[in-house]
Amino acid sequence: MNIEIKKQIGNIISGVLIAYAITCIVFIGYAILLTYTNITENNISLIVTVTSIISVVVAGFDSAKEAEGKGWLWGMIAGLVYAIILVCIMTWVQREFMIDSRAITLLILSIAGGGLGGVIGINFKR
Repeated sequence: MNIEIKKQIGNIISGVLIAYAITCIVFIGYAILLTYTNITENNISLIVTVTSIISVVVAGFDSAKEAEGKGWLWGMIAGLVYAIILVCIMTWVQREFMIDSRAITLLILSIAGGGLGGVIGINFKR
């Protein structure tokens, strides 16, 4: 395997781990707010969507910032990996594998957000 591709795989893994760290911090923070304040659960879907988009943009950025080219591709791959892991976690929690409109929306937003982050990341070093 080409050394550049191995490096990019490491960058993707790093980006996805950072994205999940962001996701966990926001989700835990929101759970604490739900527990100890009068905030209702009505905004959970919005919080999950916004947090996921921000996280995949960061993952795409981190995946592409050291790439030689095709930052959009590396970012999209990072977004796809993030979404696949999240769908697997949702399947494990719900104990049922189901590709519904939420999962497809998550997949599309993750790929697009990762691609956007990749474009920003590849151009950040210039």
